[in-house]
Amino acid sequence: MDETRFHTLLHRPGTLVDVGAHDGLITIPLARLPGSRVIAFEPLPPAFARLQAALRGAFGTAPAHVDCRAAALGDSVGEIVLAMPVLDGVAQEQWASTAKDYAAHLSARVTVERFAVPVERLDDLGLADLTAMKVDAEGAEYEILRGARETLLRCRPVMTLEIEERHREGSTWAVPAYLDALGYEVLFELGGEWFPVAALDRATMQRASPDPSVFEASDPYVFVFYALPREDAPALLARLQGAA
Repeated sequence: MDETRFHTLLHRPGTLVDVGAHDGLITIPLARLPGSRVIAFEPLPPAFARLQAALRGAFGTAPAHVDCRAAALGDSVGEIVLAMPVLDGVAQEQWASTAKDYAAHLSARVTVERFAVPVERLDDLGLADLTAMKVDAEGAEYEILRGARETLLRCRPVMTLEIEERHREGSTWAVPAYLDALGYEVLFELGGEWFPVAALDRATMQRASPDPSVFEASDPYVFVFYALPREDAPALLARLQGAA
């Protein structure tokens, strides 16, 4: 099940937050859900420009119910460095990260472009109607959730998170543990079946190179995780399983 289908199946009207919106692949379908207001965070300047253009192309104008923010999310407010590897002269935007600098992977093929970008805390927005959240932040997931703690406890949104050991060692342990403490069940889907994160075999399901010049990964490679509020998890999971 992909992230868009998950959010469509469990949609409730309200505010939806897209962290790491890039060029709108998920922002646009979220914005088309009935009764949705979307806040899209994208700190990488060229991707942010494409996000705005994609929204204008999809809706004919800049949609009033989508708030695009050229910022990263974290657990503090200020400025942070976003590092983007460049491989053989080609920007690897999907690897841009505030959590690592790629210094260990510099070579004749790999250089790094850095951007100073603003960083915000989700809790500072004071949201009262957050119903869903998607997080794709190349290793910065823990800080993002720390900065959203009060919002998560208050609003209980469903979430999708892309979490990879190659971007931050230990993240597939730390992020689910943090969510568990907030009363969330963290799951993954494989072959049409749903499993608790405790069933994740990192040696066979999360093996991938942290070097942007090396393209290798385990098969299967499980990196999308789904978080459901524990109090609603059985009913929500039944809906997901029924739609398979």
